[in-house]
Amino acid sequence: MSNPQDTEARNDAEGRPAGLQSRLRALYYGEDEAASRFRFVLIAFDVITVLFFVVSSMVPERPWIFQVDLALAAVLLVEFAARCVIANRSWRFLLSFPALVDLAVIASLLAPAFLENLAFLRVVRMLRLLRSYHLLRGLRRDWPWFRQREDLIQSSLNLAVFVFIVTAIVFVLEEDRNASINNYFDALYFTVTTLTTTGFGDITLTDTAGRAFAVVIMVFGVALFLRLVQTIFRPPKVACPCSHCGLRRHDPDAVHCKHCGAVVNIPTEGDWT
Repeated sequence: MSNPQDTEARNDAEGRPAGLQSRLRALYYGEDEAASRFRFVLIAFDVITVLFFVVSSMVPERPWIFQVDLALAAVLLVEFAARCVIANRSWRFLLSFPALVDLAVIASLLAPAFLENLAFLRVVRMLRLLRSYHLLRGLRRDWPWFRQREDLIQSSLNLAVFVFIVTAIVFVLEEDRNASINNYFDALYFTVTTLTTTGFGDITLTDTAGRAFAVVIMVFGVALFLRLVQTIFRPPKVACPCSHCGLRRHDPDAVHCKHCGAVVNIPTEGDWT
């Protein structure tokens, strides 16, 4: 008679996990309607958390904000534990960059319960935006519309992550030094005007550290902005490696590879218009 623990271990070794792990993997990686709805809820939750972090930075500290912080921390901790359970190697997952970012965000939400709510916590919470790359993979898997516009969405996401994280840093650096920056929106306004080289001049950074950081915004931000513009106006391409020369990107209606002339078979999903 076989031991249930041996059976479970054998299932794990064969790649067919049992129990809770199996159910969680079905939700995170499954193809049925329930899994799609579950991933959509995760996407909506991530969007809501980011919006809350932005809005809460614009209003004075209130007890209800701390209560919402704790509730978000509890949900994020449960979701983090679920991803740890379904990971093939939990220790490797815990040492991965996305996991460390999530742990930093959770710690920033719990820190006010033990320490003074320091301004740098707002920067840490903006790291939640890095989860957007994980969301993009899920959207690409579940919705053909996202797959067809992958380059545009990826470039827009890079720019958005850069803008919001840099805005949080500007806010933390200048809130107590610059009378013109009183909330997150002021910092966002300065970041966007600097990024686009508009430079209205109504908000400026006068200290050395602030000006040095403004240089970083202009150099890296303009590069991301130009990348987004190129993606918008260049002809669309699809990813389909050529079997002969390896060229990966082709026109959507291409029959032959532009590099070597070999026939390319680009998979389609039919007329979706």
